[in-house]
Amino acid sequence: MKVLITGAAGYMGKHVVKAFLNAGHDVYVSDFQYKGIDERAKIVDEPIFSGDKDVYEKLGRPDVLVHLAWRDGFIHNSHAHMRDLSSHITFLENMIDGGLKYLTVMGTMHEIGYWEGAIDENTPCNPMSMYGIAKNALRQSLMLYVKDKDVNLHWLRAYYIYGDDMRGSSIFAKLCQAEEDGKEEFPFTTGKNKYDFIHVDQLSEMICAASVQSEINGIINVCTGEPMTLAEKVESFIKEHGFKIKLKYGAFPDRPYDSPGEWGDATLIKNIMENA
Repeated sequence: MKVLITGAAGYMGKHVVKAFLNAGHDVYVSDFQYKGIDERAKIVDEPIFSGDKDVYEKLGRPDVLVHLAWRDGFIHNSHAHMRDLSSHITFLENMIDGGLKYLTVMGTMHEIGYWEGAIDENTPCNPMSMYGIAKNALRQSLMLYVKDKDVNLHWLRAYYIYGDDMRGSSIFAKLCQAEEDGKEEFPFTTGKNKYDFIHVDQLSEMICAASVQSEINGIINVCTGEPMTLAEKVESFIKEHGFKIKLKYGAFPDRPYDSPGEWGDATLIKNIMENA
């Protein structure tokens, strides 16, 4: 299939581009810069947020759009989330109206807000950060918009991503930096909260498989479905990498919107991966 990936140079983007290329698709990429993107991909310079109604034509009429582009994804209360929202909606509606048949947009566990236990496609959303509010609004808007339209919408809800850690802004990236800086201790929370951790390469394969099928549409959790405490995951990360740094438990309070445990129900993605 002809696949256009926006936000292709981002933390996840480079891995997603590679996954689609390795699966044999014809991949086109869009971003502000293209450093480090797999050279097999073709660059598209057409601006995606111009508001142009003919943007689908100008972007080469792709079969599949994987919309990863999002500003300040690691800064949960950035003003950019709400300010940019209408630009995302305009772009995606214009792509659908132009004739796009497969649309994938990245969602996030932060749409849910406070929740204890497994999250499935019917879990109610009450986001507690600007990032979560904007993503939730985009999903609601799109799901309403595509109701009577001939397009397969895949809203892929991601959880706790790690891997390629020096390029990210997660706790794993900060830990790598602290070890490199020769720090002996790393300030940490209690570490008791349970999350659904997934390596960025495994996540990218899921994104690829989910995006090019039409059997399962709507919200799809891209996750392992296996909860693990933050402390267990970080301690195992330190051990795997042979780091000397120690965790200083309780140095930071847990965030009020972090539940004791939330993870994704992986039923749908497992079904997709088995049939890929």
